[in-house]
This record gives sequence, structure tokens and C-alpha cells, in this order.
Amino acid sequence: MTHIDPVDLTARLIRCPSVTPEDGGALDLLHDVLTDAGFACTRVDRGGISNLFARWGSKGHPRSFGFNGHTDVVPVGDAAAWTCDPFQAEIRDGMMLGRGAVDMKSGVAAFVAAAVQLVTGTPPDGAVILAITGDEEADAIDGTRALLDWMDAAGEAMTVCLVGEPTCPDRLGEMIKIGRRGSMNIFFTATGVQGHAAYPHRAKNPVPALARLVDRLAQARLDDGTAQFDPSTLAVTTFDTGNPATNVIPAQCRATVNIRFNDAHSSSTLTEWLEQQRAAIVDETGIEIDVRVAVSGESFVTPPGTLSDLVATAVTAETGLVPVLSTSGGTSDARFVQRHCPVVEFGLVGRSMHQVDEQVEVAQILALTAIYGRILRDYFA
Repeated sequence: MTHIDPVDLTARLIRCPSVTPEDGGALDLLHDVLTDAGFACTRVDRGGISNLFARWGSKGHPRSFGFNGHTDVVPVGDAAAWTCDPFQAEIRDGMMLGRGAVDMKSGVAAFVAAAVQLVTGTPPDGAVILAITGDEEADAIDGTRALLDWMDAAGEAMTVCLVGEPTCPDRLGEMIKIGRRGSMNIFFTATGVQGHAAYPHRAKNPVPALARLVDRLAQARLDDGTAQFDPSTLAVTTFDTGNPATNVIPAQCRATVNIRFNDAHSSSTLTEWLEQQRAAIVDETGIEIDVRVAVSGESFVTPPGTLSDLVATAVTAETGLVPVLSTSGGTSDARFVQRHCPVVEFGLVGRSMHQVDEQVEVAQILALTAIYGRILRDYFA
């Protein structure tokens, strides 16, 4: 049996400065570790992004358990505000500090260690697949999507998948994500006629028209929630004229709105509703308003059942907690995986992710590895 120390592997990954789109050597490190353990590894780089596919066991096996995660991290922000080097993995009072400590190099290290221990101990009747990307924190165009595209072309498949993102609010074991809300950004541009503020009748002011539209959207109640989701939300995130002058009516005004939506909607039905609201304001004001929609992902849910029960049973056995099945939070790469196979998410407490002095409790890395190991053993039992 090969033993990989997940704490040491987490530290080594943190020391790889893998701010998207840079890999910083993180996937080369994992490639070597997994190859040494008998995994067949393939780099699936696309668009300047590094990705790694690793499989132990036979290709196309009908019992293939997959893990998905990422090694890229967000920028450190104000480096002077950190109390340590963000890429040195300093351990202090039982906590490991560093960018990516929680999101999600510790999660990757935990599932790599658990997978290696399983396949080099009592090899399962099946396959273990690890799909690890370097493009989750940015546009996510050439990351997990590239891996899934390659898998489809190569005849590779996961029967089920666990995404190792942080999922627990306060205590390890309290929450499993079985779905995610959809997300879309809407960019409005209102165009009028510039003029002097003292002579508004000679201008055509786009600001009140766009303000009326944005207010109408912000006041709307999209739904009351569904069986697995809280109510959808709409937030106004920017409103800008780019006008520094106090005596000039601007020619244009812009606003951005973000919608996080549940399974009562799709991005297409919401786009239709937005168009109706836009058209109504145009008719009322005579101001032209253009709209552009960018969809990050559709809402999805993996119904409670075999996969969530498998994960929940292992979590309870290792932590004593009965996890809540949740669809809360932002988007994750599970939104891509769900089109390939049933998927759930389970990982660490995420309180410090993306923060200055991001940190993970060392004991939690070991506990998460034990949970992942139990999930694998139970799946192949």
C-alpha cells in the first residue's frame, strides 16, 4: 500500500503559485504522484490552461468513481496584509496558511491521497478517475469543460462524481451540495442624447430610464423557491454613467444585474422576461436600451438518492454529523459535470476561502481524507 501524506501534499501544492491561468507546477506534481501510484495520466491542456486526467483501472468500466477539483487559485490581493508568505504553506497553531489552502488544494490532496491508498491497498473492481483543472476560478472555459470534452472523444466516463469544493459553513461534515443555482449576468446600455444640464429639453437623458428599469427588476419577486432551492435572487451590481461633469447630461448609461436562479427557471425563460421588462421601459421613455446576457451556468440538482446517501453515510461514520443536503452558494464546476454523470459536492469548511491569510485546519485535511477513503471503499464494496 502506498501512503501519500495529504498534509504534505497540500503544502507542496500551495507552494506552486498557480494563480489562474498559471499552473505553477501544480499539475506536474500531481502527475508524478499519480503516475508513481499506477494511474494512467494524460494532460488535457487547452487554451493555455493546464488540466490533468488520471485513471486507475480499465477504461470504460461501468463502475468508475470520479473526483473533480482544481488547483488554480485567486490572486493574493494585498500581499502586505498577509501575515505570512501566501505561497509557503506555513503551519501555525494547527492551521496551514496559504492561498488555496481551503479552495481547494487541500481537497485535491485529500482525494488524491484517498484514491492512491485504495488502489495500492486492496484494488477495487472498477476504475477511479481524477479530473483536475487549472481553470475554475476564472472563466472556466478551458478547464473542466475541456476535460469532459476530451473524455467524450476518448471514450472515458465517470459513473458518478464527487467535486471536492468546500461545502461546510462551520463544521466539517455538516453539508453536502446536491445542486447549484444557475447564474447569469445582464449588461444594459441605455443611449440618449448628450446635452447641457441647464437645457434638459435639448437632450435625451438615459439615466432616469435605466434607473427605472433597474428599480423595476430589483423590486421583482422571481419565485418563492422550489422543493430543493431557496427563492431566486436578483442583485444590481453596477450603475455607471462614466460622467465626471455636473452640468452635462450623458449620452449613455450602463448597469449590470446578476441573477442566481433555481430550477423554476432557465436562462432562456429569464432572458425572455428581461426582454419584456426592457421593451416596456423603452416604450415608456423612448430611450433605447440594449441588453447583453452572459450565462455562467444553469441550475441543476442531483435528486437525493444513492449517491448522496453514499456520501452522507461516510460523512456520518467519520464525523458523527448528519449532513444537510443543500443547493446553496455560488457556482462550481459541478454545473458542467452534471451533464456527464450524477454529481454531488463535499469538502472542507470554507470560511476563509479567497480571504487574506486563507487557512485550513491540519486535522481537517486528515479527516477529509478519511471521509473520501470511506466513500471509495463503500462504493466498491
